[in-house]
Amino acid sequence: MTGSTDLKEFLAAYLVEAEEHVSSANARLLALEAAERSGTHDPKALRDIFRSLHTLKGLSAMVGVEPIVGIAHRMEAFVRGFDRAGTAPSLQATDVLLKGLQAIAQRVAALARGEAAAPPPPELLAELDALDAKAGPLAERSGPDLDLEPELVAKLVPFEVEQLVRGIAGGQRGVLAEFVPSPARAAEGLSINTVRERLAAVAEIVRVLPRALPLSPESPGGLSFQLILLTQAADEQIAAAVGVPVASLRPIRSGAVADVPAGAFPDASVPFDDGDGADGFAAGVRRGIVRVDVNRLDEAMEGLATLIVTRFRLARAVADLAARGVNTRELADVVADNARQLRTLRAAIVRVRMVPVSDLLDRVPLLVRGLQRTTHRSVRVELEGGDAELDKSVSERLFPVIVHLVRNAVDHAIETPDERARRGKPEEGLLRISCRARSNTRLELTVSDDGRGIDSQAVARKAGRPVPDTAAGLLALLCIPGLSTRDVATTTSGRGMGMEIVKRIVVDELGGELELETHVGTGTRFTLRVPLTISIVDAFAFECAGQRFVVPVSTVDEIVEVDRSELVQVPAHHGGGPELDVILRRGQAVPVVKLASIFRLDAAASAAGKAIIVRRAGAPIAFAVDRMLGQQEVVIRPMNDTLVRAPGVSGATDLGDGRPTLVLDLVALGTTLNAGAPAPRVVA
Repeated sequence: MTGSTDLKEFLAAYLVEAEEHVSSANARLLALEAAERSGTHDPKALRDIFRSLHTLKGLSAMVGVEPIVGIAHRMEAFVRGFDRAGTAPSLQATDVLLKGLQAIAQRVAALARGEAAAPPPPELLAELDALDAKAGPLAERSGPDLDLEPELVAKLVPFEVEQLVRGIAGGQRGVLAEFVPSPARAAEGLSINTVRERLAAVAEIVRVLPRALPLSPESPGGLSFQLILLTQAADEQIAAAVGVPVASLRPIRSGAVADVPAGAFPDASVPFDDGDGADGFAAGVRRGIVRVDVNRLDEAMEGLATLIVTRFRLARAVADLAARGVNTRELADVVADNARQLRTLRAAIVRVRMVPVSDLLDRVPLLVRGLQRTTHRSVRVELEGGDAELDKSVSERLFPVIVHLVRNAVDHAIETPDERARRGKPEEGLLRISCRARSNTRLELTVSDDGRGIDSQAVARKAGRPVPDTAAGLLALLCIPGLSTRDVATTTSGRGMGMEIVKRIVVDELGGELELETHVGTGTRFTLRVPLTISIVDAFAFECAGQRFVVPVSTVDEIVEVDRSELVQVPAHHGGGPELDVILRRGQAVPVVKLASIFRLDAAASAAGKAIIVRRAGAPIAFAVDRMLGQQEVVIRPMNDTLVRAPGVSGATDLGDGRPTLVLDLVALGTTLNAGAPAPRVVA
């Protein structure tokens, strides 16, 4: 077994760290560019970029991802030179740095897919080398020689040599320690990660270098880690942190420490590393935080789902015993306690799966930057995410929605600077994305712009349909597959799929709501309301014509009694739609649709004594049902097979009797009825 094979165990942690640092560097580069455009300088952003690149390089070297090492090294060398000069990179240089980060992100993504990281593109390396040449060669700024083996010195970049010399000149000691992993040490909780965490408290980690060893009882994995340190701590503290004898530590001395002139390193008073060992996993150590693979969270959620179904079965069994006259009081108390405990467990697991919405929004500025270049627009982005959170699975589905809406806003809605000037608008358009928790179960996200608005007549002509008289009607036209207001497709839009994808994800897959508000010449706003989580939800169970259904609580606006004397019947539209009545609620006429009629159930067996009111595009619509069965947690199993999917049915659940119970999306069902689509048929 080789050392490179053993390093695979660190790959998962590496991927998480690498993604975080790429995201951070992208955000800081955009902040640096914005400061440069406004005529100011942001030295903190420059140093944050360096830290991220330096850490990426160190992490990649540790796990042997040399293509990323090569790219990150060139980039950090360039950034380092500008920080010394106290200036910021030019806008053209920022473009090249963003290309470098994109190349790193592509290789990180390839590793996550189990593929090898491709070599860096020669043209990118040439561009980065040209930037480094403009910043001044680092070789001229490296410090004196160090008494280390040539093969070790060769693996250190000039800045690391400089860091060592500067530290030694400042009174710290250079130390070389070696850690050899083994099953016995792992059983004691001693790994390279714990060693780095311990060392971070007593030393500055300059570099960690993996080294292949011959297989032996002392090195069963054929791998060791050489740690190059700067410290003021005693050898005993360093040896205890690494878990090695004091005698195995080796001092590192600079060949000409006494000859290092004052000011040889211009930034010696402002070190980059802040004593946290910026080039490895120790830099990412966060007290009290444990990274968990999302697949493990999925397993925990699946186990919880099984427990909830089992609780339903237990409750039904207790109810059957009680019906036969058995005293089940004590057992019923146990079931009630179990229900409360499962709700607490569910809340805990859901909280663990939550991710900040800001993780989604932080990627938008980079997306807009690229769109500005291809569309020749000038756009200012305002993000208002607050501290809202949502389930990771929902977050992953929602990001493509944001991408399509942002593309449409920049490419379709916001005018070119010349056109905006002619209309008396600022040359720079405004794109605002805001997000807030509407309740403890729903998230509301808006994407708005101050562009030209949507011309409903032009959209109707393209669609070959009548001009819609409502925003909901216009949105329905925009979501027609293949419909585009552009005559020629571009690299960013024009294929007529964007809004169809938005509607399918938000409404069909997530069971959310999608609304549109637009004013010609002023701007457009899309509003999305989606559930925070979609796997285990609170739901109302009800019965209709002998069939049981459930509907998520978050989609229900109100549940009311139906007084037949107050119903006003209206003719069915389109000559074959469901029976439709109207009731008056707080001065507003609300259409009432019989659910039994929609699903073609036995209408004679339906009493229709209750009505569930939901809002479709802001307007209420009621569905008449027989009776409510109560509120409970349900596990939603989505219907992904296109042969069994039906409009208004978001999935199925098990209420404890082993029979599948349909989970209804009444909002989507109301939209389907409004569009005149055929209603699904439920067979008992």
